[in-house]
Amino acid sequence: MQKEELELELLLLAVYRLSGFDFRQYMNSSIMRRVQNRLRLEQLPGISRLTEKVIEDETVLKKLLDDFSINVTEMFRDPSFFASFRRNVVPHLKRLPQIRIWHAGCSTGEEVYSMAILLEEEGLADKVKIYATDMSEKVLQVADKGVIPLSKMQDYTKNYLQAGGGRSFSEYYTADSHFATLDTKLRENIVFAQHNLVTDSSFNEFHVVICRNVLIYFNQDLQHHVLRLIDASLSQGGFLGLGSKEAIRCEAHPHFVEFDASEKIYRKMLN
Repeated sequence: MQKEELELELLLLAVYRLSGFDFRQYMNSSIMRRVQNRLRLEQLPGISRLTEKVIEDETVLKKLLDDFSINVTEMFRDPSFFASFRRNVVPHLKRLPQIRIWHAGCSTGEEVYSMAILLEEEGLADKVKIYATDMSEKVLQVADKGVIPLSKMQDYTKNYLQAGGGRSFSEYYTADSHFATLDTKLRENIVFAQHNLVTDSSFNEFHVVICRNVLIYFNQDLQHHVLRLIDASLSQGGFLGLGSKEAIRCEAHPHFVEFDASEKIYRKMLN
């Protein structure tokens, strides 16, 4: 094992022992980029010194945990995914008396609010509960506020229209000179909560699980672990949405079948 790999392994072990957050099965390339950035910011000569700082100083540990939390998201990200969900999945959901959706790794919540808007437009808002989870308490606090920089709303409006939105997107928020605040009605059926896909277990049965652009940061063993967790969390006939660069090897997870291969939507088979 190279010295740098050993140093990284010891750093991640220290983080796990101190915080309970386990990054040891994340993709090394992704973790290493964030570690190197933290070394620059802390002006430290190497990973071993960062490990010492993490053990000595809780604020450095918290900074590193924030570094490891992947927060890349936008409203109606990959609009064709939401268009397919509206067109192909929603008709199945309309047959259910109640709908439970889990957004795993929700980051700052933009895609969660996107789903809430979509379901509002499809007449399902009164019977849906969306559980939005992330490992980072910091990003969940941002998500719960539903406040977005106004500079992003022009691009988000384009995404909304490409996703099949049928109203004026500005109906869903109020704006001042700097920020857009999403309608409180959208937040009524959303529960934001901390959950770690690596170490926590299933907490409910869901009709839909959205876990987009999360698995790409995990190694293969951890991907299989998370997919087993999702399998245990999905009802029979439930739907799973993954990111554009993610896929399920259905021979390894035989309960899933492709529902819309191009948009990475899968369905859990009925017995």
